[in-house]
Amino acid sequence: MGVVVQQSIKGTVVNYAGMFIGFLTTFFVLTHFLTQEEIGLTRVLIDAATLLAGLAQLGTNGSAMRYYPYFKSDADKDHGFFFWTVFVPFVGFLIYGIVFLLAKEGICSAFSENSSLFVDYYYFIFPLGFSLLYMGVFDTNANLLMRIVVPKFIREVVVRVLSLVVYLLYAFDVLSLDGFVLAFCSVYVVATLLDIAYLFSLKRVSFKPDLKFISKPLRRDYLRYTFYVSTYAIIATITPSINTFFISAQMGLAYTGIYTIANYMVTLIETPYRSLGAISLPHISQSVKDGDFVYANQLSKNISKHQFLAATMIFFAIWTNIDLIFTLLPNGEDYAAGKWVVLILGVQKIFSSSLSVGFSVLGYSKYYYSFLFFSVVLTVTAIVLNNQFIPLWGMTGAALATFMANLVYFSMLIVFIFWKLRIFVLSRQHVSILMVVLCMFAAAYGWQLFVTPLFGRLPWPAEYSLLLDGVLKTGLLMSGALVAVYKLNISDEINGIIRGLLSRLHIK
Repeated sequence: MGVVVQQSIKGTVVNYAGMFIGFLTTFFVLTHFLTQEEIGLTRVLIDAATLLAGLAQLGTNGSAMRYYPYFKSDADKDHGFFFWTVFVPFVGFLIYGIVFLLAKEGICSAFSENSSLFVDYYYFIFPLGFSLLYMGVFDTNANLLMRIVVPKFIREVVVRVLSLVVYLLYAFDVLSLDGFVLAFCSVYVVATLLDIAYLFSLKRVSFKPDLKFISKPLRRDYLRYTFYVSTYAIIATITPSINTFFISAQMGLAYTGIYTIANYMVTLIETPYRSLGAISLPHISQSVKDGDFVYANQLSKNISKHQFLAATMIFFAIWTNIDLIFTLLPNGEDYAAGKWVVLILGVQKIFSSSLSVGFSVLGYSKYYYSFLFFSVVLTVTAIVLNNQFIPLWGMTGAALATFMANLVYFSMLIVFIFWKLRIFVLSRQHVSILMVVLCMFAAAYGWQLFVTPLFGRLPWPAEYSLLLDGVLKTGLLMSGALVAVYKLNISDEINGIIRGLLSRLHIK
């Protein structure tokens, strides 16, 4: 487990470097130079392209994680396994590309009244979707080879830097709206080409298929699993985009833009799991193949614990400073309408990111097919609740629908996984972390009552006082929480890192 945590650190650093660039771009460029409708347009294009890419994968990412241990061989260059990870998605893109073309009239009619810009740029879904498809494929291939840093750097840093350039060119009228959309999509094309170049640089990777290696039982099992995953993908890839599509169709792209900014804030919560999950999934896949569910359970608990700790700390920093964030945000008074969206989605991100690793065990086990049923429940529940809640509460209703649908979904999965596999990712350390975080919120409330008013008396502009108050409050309380985590011995890995730092500083 220590190796997993150490390997994930580099990926996490890259993730947060990208998130920092994305933070500056989103909060100080997009909100200043782009209209809410234009922000909504970029969001709905990305979500529609992500939907196309998710369907076109034909389950390749899941199949690759499950079956790579069967092909793995340094001497035989993995029997040409990576050829199939490239070929199968290409076939899927051809199939679903035709479906999206045939469905254009119906889709555009649903968006034409409130989101006409999306209708105008519908065809840009295809190059964008193709790029996102293969960025995901190459990310998975890199994960299998334990080379997560470069693809993450391309996705998290290069894409964001190039996107920032595109936004600034549009902001200063170098690009027209048409040129902006074209350049926006081209960023992902460039990223895909860089991924391809990196994958070819890994001499171990071979795209020459070893057809003789694939036995009839293996082929039969692979096709059955891939058929299931492809069917599951139809449901699973729709769900994350439901809110965007419902808000855009029923309320308009401007509201989608506000929702996008609120949702971006809480994506920070998931960031640690991107690295923890990426580096741990191959280990989980191998342990399931070997039938070592005790190790799989131990690994899942540890990953979940660290994600829960990171997620709750990030959420604390966001929510206790939410009013400050909207104060500093350009045109923040408009985007403050998404305040309660941040709260609801933030809590949802905490439990969903902390529990997700345990479900990977189910995905690689013989009970993988059960995901289809649970995913249908999730999607149907989300669609029904969005349709009911958005007319009542607008964007907040969409967030609440997502929260409730995921609560039902994860509750059912926790029970099922424990019943079938005796895998339970929660532990006493989760309770300890929760107690620490609740104490932090109580202390923050006391700070707000007794300390914050003192900053208001300083002879500075109000924004400076609020900023100083927020920085000191967050820094002191999170430092106190770190001391509590250390004293409670919640994480051997974190305690080891702290002891190492103290030793270097010659502090006992």
